[in-house]
Amino acid sequence: MKLNYTGQEKVSADPQKVWDFVLDPNKVASCLPDTQEIVVKDDRNFDAVVGVAVGPVRGKFKFNIELVPDQANNKMAVKLRGGGLGTAIDLTASANINGQPDQTTLLDWQGEANVSGPAATVGGRVLDAQAKKLISTVFENMGKKIGEQA
Repeated sequence: MKLNYTGQEKVSADPQKVWDFVLDPNKVASCLPDTQEIVVKDDRNFDAVVGVAVGPVRGKFKFNIELVPDQANNKMAVKLRGGGLGTAIDLTASANINGQPDQTTLLDWQGEANVSGPAATVGGRVLDAQAKKLISTVFENMGKKIGEQA
């Protein structure tokens, strides 16, 4: 099952503070909801174990996460691969990091996920709503945490 999402998040910080945050895997990992374990491998890669619930499918999922910055084009991407309980998830999310005249930053984000296994059979609407909530929550958490540091 293929899912696509878009959204925006306004961050109360200038673009440089956003870049300082998103280039730190520990800070990015802190934005994931229901995180049970984080292992930072290097400055671009980390593993995360998160609690996931999609309808009757509940449990721990393990993900390999790669940060893919492109500062020259003001774009940050995140690639997530993994799963659990027989479900596989491959997700790519990216955000255009756009400075605003009021010294804030607008994150125009988009995400695409491919899901297979039991979670995909739960039904499109349930999975779609949960996946969108997860992606939105990560960007909301990021916006809050960056704003607190500004």
